[in-house]
This record gives sequence, C-alpha cells and structure tokens, in this order.
Amino acid sequence: MFQNLAVFESAQAMAIHAGQRQAVIAQNVANADTPGYVARDLPSFTDIYGPGEGSAFSQRATRHSHMNGSPSNTAEATTEQDKSFASPDGNTVSLETEMLRATEAKRQHDRSLAIYKSALNILRSSLGRQ
Repeated sequence: MFQNLAVFESAQAMAIHAGQRQAVIAQNVANADTPGYVARDLPSFTDIYGPGEGSAFSQRATRHSHMNGSPSNTAEATTEQDKSFASPDGNTVSLETEMLRATEAKRQHDRSLAIYKSALNILRSSLGRQ
C-alpha cells in the first residue's frame, strides 16, 4: 500500500530543482562583472516535470482499471541562456533579475518542504500516530 508514494518523490524532485536553480543563479551573480558572460537559467519545474507526453510524471497504466502517476528521476535539468539584457561589455547578467529568480527558487524550495511535511502528517494520521 505504501510502496509508491509519488507525493514524496514529487516534493524531492521540486527541492532538487530549486537547489539546482539556486546554484545556477549564484554562478550568474558571481560572473556579473565578467565580460561576455551569458546569464543562464533552468527551465521551470513544470516544464521539466509537468504532465505531458514523455514527462517524468506522465501517467501510466499498471492495470486496465488503474492509473498511477509514478515519477522517475530521469529528467535532466538543462540550462538555457538568457539574453534579455546586455551591458556594453556583452555581459547579460542583471542583478535585479537574479534577485527575483533567487526569491522564486527559495519559494519553490519552501513549497516543496511544505508539501513533504503535509504528506508526512497525513501519513502519520492514517497510521494513528501524531
């Protein structure tokens, strides 16, 4: 019954994605003064893991009358270049944009922890423990 709890795997994938995005943002900030550096960013969590054909979280039938969404950790997070801003030396890092992205990554990480904690509380309650 409790062998495949997809909510925990989803929360873990969300936390890992937030950590990877924070690392890319930190690298962008560290290279804010490097001439010719092109800022990078990860695709959003829903773009990588969202529902859809070939997605890590796409549904699959395990029997005729049962559908089970089972995430696998096979999706790779690839960075994409952000060229929406450019300084005269060719650097595309905007510290204001990176601050906003860092805030989004923190919120995503906090959300993943809240999902994990809530699912754990539900699991404990179903077992009769507090």
